[in-house]
Amino acid sequence: MVDVTNMSGKTCLITGGAGSIGIASAKLLRSKGAQIALIDLTYAALEQSVKDAFGELPDDVLLIAADVGDEEDSKRYVAETVARFGTISTLFSNAGNFGTVAPIQDYPTDTFDKVFRVHVRGAFLAAKHATPHMEKGASLIITSSVAGLRGDPGVYGYITAKHAQTGLMRCLAKELAPRGIRVNTINPGPIDNTFQKAVEDVLGEEIGGDGTEFFDQIIPLGRHGSPEEIAKSVLYLASDQSSFTTGITFSVDGGMGG
Repeated sequence: MVDVTNMSGKTCLITGGAGSIGIASAKLLRSKGAQIALIDLTYAALEQSVKDAFGELPDDVLLIAADVGDEEDSKRYVAETVARFGTISTLFSNAGNFGTVAPIQDYPTDTFDKVFRVHVRGAFLAAKHATPHMEKGASLIITSSVAGLRGDPGVYGYITAKHAQTGLMRCLAKELAPRGIRVNTINPGPIDNTFQKAVEDVLGEEIGGDGTEFFDQIIPLGRHGSPEEIAKSVLYLASDQSSFTTGITFSVDGGMGG
């Protein structure tokens, strides 16, 4: 029986590679045979994540420090990936930042711009420079969020950027379909990681309560997800399991967005 999760001979480029979802996805994809390029803002962060995940840097894992919002850096990390591995089979555009929570009249414009620079400009630049190196059967995945399916007061940078990523995905899905390239967003709910903890600390200050408990109360399954659970869905979208799936928002959120 053919293993449709087999990623042997395929190259997966992951931005936000030092974060928990990025590294969990790298571990799972590599266990299925993929070569991995991990991109993050600092090499030190990548080294630490790889040390925690693998113990040492494997020969089939490439680390590249780059600013995903910078066009020259984006060209460079794509070029270095192609030079090392020859092609890009999966582009997992996963880099993100949160911003803050504040009423509209108080929301800092520079914070709004910084959030858009990473989530929207970063995903756009990744697609712009990576897709010329992607062939039929390739997959482009953008990490959006349950926040990209709803609205909440005060979360102007993050929620607006996550909705914008969905628009970008839908444009790309239509353009790249004739080339046999699938494009989807993955929309996680709250995840048990340091990124979400920082979000909940900010939220807790705004609501005068425990941000983690707040989310657990509004997630139908009653808990946060794990990075490993998100990685399983990344594998689905990256592999031939999803060979007829494109242009969708793939929710992995414990029922929160429903």
